[in-house]
Amino acid sequence: MATQFPDDFKCPISLEIMSDPVILSSGHTFDRVSIQRWLDAGHRTCPITNLPLPDHPSLIPNHALRSLISNYALVSSPKLQLYHHRHGCRRQEEESQQQPQALISTLTSPSSTIDSKLDSLDRLTRLSKRDLALRSKLTESGAAAAVLKCVGSDDPSLQEKALSLLLNLSLDDDNKVGLVAEGAIGRIVGALLGGSPNCRAVAATVLTSLAVVEVNKATIGAYPYAIGALVSLLRDGKGRERKEAATALYAICSFPDNRRRAVQSGAVPILMRIADSGLDRAVEVLGLLAKCKEGKEEMERFSGCARILVRVLKNGSARGVQHSLLTLNSLCCCSDEICQEARKEGVLEICLGLLDDDNEKIRRNASNLIQVLGGSNSTR
Repeated sequence: MATQFPDDFKCPISLEIMSDPVILSSGHTFDRVSIQRWLDAGHRTCPITNLPLPDHPSLIPNHALRSLISNYALVSSPKLQLYHHRHGCRRQEEESQQQPQALISTLTSPSSTIDSKLDSLDRLTRLSKRDLALRSKLTESGAAAAVLKCVGSDDPSLQEKALSLLLNLSLDDDNKVGLVAEGAIGRIVGALLGGSPNCRAVAATVLTSLAVVEVNKATIGAYPYAIGALVSLLRDGKGRERKEAATALYAICSFPDNRRRAVQSGAVPILMRIADSGLDRAVEVLGLLAKCKEGKEEMERFSGCARILVRVLKNGSARGVQHSLLTLNSLCCCSDEICQEARKEGVLEICLGLLDDDNEKIRRNASNLIQVLGGSNSTR
């Protein structure tokens, strides 16, 4: 005898077991694919009650019913499990082909609940992650403004999911300038200053992505509090936040004008302390800041600067060693005091040992530093 499944498990439109049940504003539940097709066809009435629906109806996930269906499948019917698996795979394929406009509309609709917006952001993030071409289509469909509005939300969950989607959109080089033009920097800086730890980390990562484009580096650096917010995150954040903040600063400060701004925001002493704790990315940023006059002067004033950089030479990764040598080269060319401190810390002996390093950049930088230290008295 065939197993009978409760009628509540079936979609009123397709009459098939629902794999992704959602609640329409009328209060009735449908399978997402079926009701989405109904809405995409232009219908704005409930299929059951014929009551009018909003222009952009929200589809709220019915998690309780979905859980019931899943549990029933596990205990009642291997056949239903197989159907559920196949139907779920087919639904993913159909979902990737759907126009994202309905999901974007959910984000912009004043009547949408937080849960429905979270669900839309989740789906858009999945779609944009696995479909590179869709990233451009999303921005062309007006997603940027909708997502940025969510980034400015006071709800931490909504803000974090919106930032994750914004990061996906920013990975497309064709989107980077457009996102900045849409006002992304202001929203991101707001998240950096007032978001949860996860939000602040993702916000810094988005800035790193946007800064791949040269013109965006200048725009980000000139935006009020942008660099200052990253420096604050560097100072107050934990492991992940600090690393993402340092990475963003490194990307932004490859644009020369931003180095002075970072120094004026108090980056040097914070980077020095973090470099001393073992974060090599901080040394990379110091290497950039040492290329500007203000950066050199701030490092010279920092007590124990040479000691920290020499410690990186002894204990750091290959990248840490490379950038520590670059920083010492920049400083020792201009400061007798740093030269003397570096010699006391044994930098010459370390550099002589690095002349046999496998890394060509390390060998070259070590050789240059030996020359600077050897001729420091005669060149000044």
